[in-house]
Amino acid sequence: MRLRKVKNARERLMVDNNKYFINEPELYKGKWNELFGNNNPLHIEIGCGKGQFMSTLAKLNPDINYIAIEKFDSVLLRCLEKIINDDIPNLKIAVMDAAVLGTYFADDEVDRIYLNFSDPWPKSHHAKRRLTSPLFLDLYKHVLKDEGEIHFKTDNRGLFEYSLESFNNNGFKLSHISLDLHKDTEKYPDNITTEFEDKWSKLGPIYRLEAKVK
Repeated sequence: MRLRKVKNARERLMVDNNKYFINEPELYKGKWNELFGNNNPLHIEIGCGKGQFMSTLAKLNPDINYIAIEKFDSVLLRCLEKIINDDIPNLKIAVMDAAVLGTYFADDEVDRIYLNFSDPWPKSHHAKRRLTSPLFLDLYKHVLKDEGEIHFKTDNRGLFEYSLESFNNNGFKLSHISLDLHKDTEKYPDNITTEFEDKWSKLGPIYRLEAKVK
């Protein structure tokens, strides 16, 4: 799907110095607890879309700090428009490129990473771009704390099968694997959905796993 660029997206993200958008996230590397004003666990979502998932989680878990990340200003603007009038003090949003995650987070700073419906990059020569490729998993291992977790969801079976192998072969222990999340309601009664998930889950299964650094 082609990304629609929004004119002056960065300026609109910064309007009125809103309480959510962090314009220079690299300045907080190793100091995110100072920004939030506490030492609560830090969870990040790489690819937050319109923000439904993270804003819901943050409201339900006030003792956890959340950062919703997008690579493009235009996408993150849609997230801001959804949450700007809410009161969610434990949520921040920022434009970051996951390929240089260490620019924004120090080693052992993050407790959990969420990967929800990432681009599957189905062509084999694009495999290194997948957010569960060995290249990205190595980045995650640096910023995650000992026993840190990755929670992963996708509707793409090919990406899921690739990710199972990638996690297993690159220093992660797998658990809580579901081949049809929305049918496993007894196992996952507290599943928080994304906008994409709400729209497409009726057309096929949603796959899920948790991966913990060994």
